[in-house]
Amino acid sequence: MKTARISAYKAEPVIADTPVPAIGTGEVLVRVAATGLNPLDTKIQQGFMHDFFPVVFPYTLGTDLAGTIAEVGPDVTGWRVGDRVVARTDPSSGGALAGRAVVPVTHLVRLPAPVSFEQAAGVPTAAGTAWQALFEVAKLRSGQTALIHAGAGGVGSFAIQLARNAGARVIATASGDGVEIARRLGADQVIDYTAQPFEDAVSDVDVVLDTIGGDTEQRSFGVLRRGGYLAATASPPDDALASAHGVNAGFVFHQSDAARLARLLEQVAAGTLSVLVDRVIPLDRSDEAFAHQASGHARGKIIVQMETT
Repeated sequence: MKTARISAYKAEPVIADTPVPAIGTGEVLVRVAATGLNPLDTKIQQGFMHDFFPVVFPYTLGTDLAGTIAEVGPDVTGWRVGDRVVARTDPSSGGALAGRAVVPVTHLVRLPAPVSFEQAAGVPTAAGTAWQALFEVAKLRSGQTALIHAGAGGVGSFAIQLARNAGARVIATASGDGVEIARRLGADQVIDYTAQPFEDAVSDVDVVLDTIGGDTEQRSFGVLRRGGYLAATASPPDDALASAHGVNAGFVFHQSDAARLARLLEQVAAGTLSVLVDRVIPLDRSDEAFAHQASGHARGKIIVQMETT
């Protein structure tokens, strides 16, 4: 089978022919149809996540996948060959950018019939992070106001929709064509951060979701109401700054949850949650996909399409 692998940190992905992996108890083999890239994948590639997700080389990249079950391991019940599934592998194991991937059944979610493999592959990490940050960490409620940074990005595009669906007023930052994308996704107000500092246009928000970090994260403390919450996904927030502004802050480290993923896929199937796809790229151009992901300019999700054989 074909895989996109790296032989060392900072190495470019190389397409290699590798044996189909064997499965064990409680596992299935998935014939991968599509893989969704995330900033996490490029961070692992560059070695930035070694302390959290150490990998063994050669390492097959990718965590978010959608496809069909090709083989069922011992003691697996409730799953059959041919079932359409979505999963997020453990980042240390990777393996999603491959023709076949071994997945523990605890990570599997059934793919609703109306949802394509390409749509589904874009959901696990990005939509899961948005949900976890907004509702499990920041406790966003109906009637509150949320500021979503990078509203046209992977996490941001889901966060706008999820916050809107929950009855919150949504403000987003974006630039270029991302401004119109954020509006189309349902943001009540969109700030072009290249034309105006966001802190000049917004104040007294209940929740900030920051996926950028650095200066953006530090400036975000000042737009929160007292007692508000800054949920940060790029880097741990400054506790001293949070205390000085009278707000709360937390670092969102995405944790996979099959039940959460199933709920999100149900929303996609119902048409209340859209998957913003930047582009679909074949596996043999995965280096191009990684370069675009690393650029930080993707509008939504980059999907890598697997070979069908």
